[in-house]
Amino acid sequence: MTATSIASLILGPLLGVLIFLFIFRIVLTWYPQADGTRFPFNLVVVPTEPFLIPLRKLVPPIGGVDITPIVWVGIFSFLREILLGQQGLLTMLNRV
Repeated sequence: MTATSIASLILGPLLGVLIFLFIFRIVLTWYPQADGTRFPFNLVVVPTEPFLIPLRKLVPPIGGVDITPIVWVGIFSFLREILLGQQGLLTMLNRV
């Protein structure tokens, strides 16, 4: 087993879970009464908040809507495609 196949096995599920968590985070923004400090909401808020805090300083809310989770879904989807997609870097390195 090579380093690229190990990286693929780790990064694939990790990026998938992060995308999934940020999509749930987007849905949670539709329900402002949901308390992010209580179970089960904290399962989504705690792992995503460290990513959102620095980006909120760069991208302020637009019309009162926080778009930073949407930005992170785009970033992680892009990384997953670039690294693990059909023509991804790690995928192509595994074929060699």
